[in-house]
Amino acid sequence: MLPGVLAGALAAGAAGEAVHAIEPDLTPGAMVRIESVVDGDTVRLAKPVGRSREIRLVGIQTPKPPLGRPHIRRWPLADRAKAALEELTLGRELVLAFGGERLDRHGRLLAHLYTPNDFWIQGELLRRGLARVYTLPDNRAAVPAMLDREREARATRRGIWRTRFYRVRRAEDAGRHIGSFQIVEDRIVAAAIVKGRAYLNFSPDWRTDFTISIAPKWMRLFKSSGIDVTSLSGKTIRVRGWLKSFNGPMIEVTHPEQIEIVGK
Repeated sequence: MLPGVLAGALAAGAAGEAVHAIEPDLTPGAMVRIESVVDGDTVRLAKPVGRSREIRLVGIQTPKPPLGRPHIRRWPLADRAKAALEELTLGRELVLAFGGERLDRHGRLLAHLYTPNDFWIQGELLRRGLARVYTLPDNRAAVPAMLDREREARATRRGIWRTRFYRVRRAEDAGRHIGSFQIVEDRIVAAAIVKGRAYLNFSPDWRTDFTISIAPKWMRLFKSSGIDVTSLSGKTIRVRGWLKSFNGPMIEVTHPEQIEIVGK
């Protein structure tokens, strides 16, 4: 059986856990007080934890404001996501929980946030449709529960899922969104491994079609998880990541949780 998200996707209709529950693969940490909110997924602490004064809510990506960057446009619902995080956290005592690497390259804490009665902040933002699941190879905890909440919000068209900006793309449309984070859903027509790198293609023309690429160092992570990526050929999957251009649009996948099986 495929582990993690790939295995979970095969259990159609599995019910998500309640929002009021600490996920079992997270480790509780210190209690902190939130002084201010930067954007929909970043907060500042009243007192530092170690050398960190900011927390990046790991596992999600919310609509982004420019934050003083003139080349960045405001994403739809950025203000609403920030307001929701302020409502949920500002001035409150919250508990940190960790499921992987604890610091990012900017020195921010990478943590899940809970109230003392175990109300999950990431889970609530996803449930409201104000975030997408956004995982990293060194932070892979609680992904099935987060995907459950994202799917629920998308099915009921809450928040971001009512706008074209965040819609799930088809493979044939991926080339229009180079340089952005996207969720693409379609059928894999061929899977191959060349010099240790996996290529999952979505049309016979691999030189121009949408492709998923998995580098040899990340292939080891798939293999250690018991996943044969060539077995995905013919399956309909949902993949998330940053689109770049290399022989057509491509997403570089670094860990299994970026891929969900959604159909044969």
